[in-house]
Amino acid sequence: MNAENTRCLVLWIEYEGTNFHGWQTQPGQRTVQSEIEDALTKMCGEPVRIIGSGRTDAGVHAWGQVAHFHTRSRIEPYKVRIGLNTMMGRDVSIFDCREAPGGFHAQFDAVRKTYRYRILNRRSPSAIRQPYTWHVRKRLDLEAMRKAADILEGEHDFASFCREKGRPEDTVRRLERLSVERASDEVVIEATAEGFLRHMVRNLAGVLVEVGRGEREADSVREVLAGRSRTLAGVNAPPQGLALVGVDYGEKLPPEAAPGPEETDA
Repeated sequence: MNAENTRCLVLWIEYEGTNFHGWQTQPGQRTVQSEIEDALTKMCGEPVRIIGSGRTDAGVHAWGQVAHFHTRSRIEPYKVRIGLNTMMGRDVSIFDCREAPGGFHAQFDAVRKTYRYRILNRRSPSAIRQPYTWHVRKRLDLEAMRKAADILEGEHDFASFCREKGRPEDTVRRLERLSVERASDEVVIEATAEGFLRHMVRNLAGVLVEVGRGEREADSVREVLAGRSRTLAGVNAPPQGLALVGVDYGEKLPPEAAPGPEETDA
């Protein structure tokens, strides 16, 4: 595609991950990427490939996934947003679309990402929140979990918190923030970093829950980090509790697009 004749458009995407086999296109599977690409290809009248800020696994949700694509189409951003929401299923929504400088890249220009993990911490399960939380019956010790989270914050080798299959050579990451808060009958873990390893947040949540249950001491996470072995980090928390909250682009954030003439603030 001739770069001189193309535009770069950026999408902000929300999806309920239950019925998706993750973000990335996979043959024979329903994925978020393939669903959006199919709709854009029809809309723009040309093959379209979108690049996301990162992948999410099957069952994981997103409140603020970001992706960009290039197209020769001259369709205005607000019409792209409206058209996609008309064409796709109700479990995926485009809530913003902006035109960006041609060099913008949804993955490489990201400054930081924030993930949230929700734990339903009560005796009985929830019929409504089951697709969005991990049900843990035993009351969790938040002070112990926070002590472990404080140790995990900062720059470390997180090899023990990464899926071994396909693990990159460089497993050092800087975890800017790892918070543990109680909100009514839920315990909410939030993690912010420039980048994460595969399954890293779910494995962090799994270890923090073990600490909260009293199954391991908070200080034991130092040994987990030092050991660089996935077998030391315990349970991989289930995917449905995890959501990508947002992606920060700092000064590279594309400017807001004008709303459509028929749209109102309501």
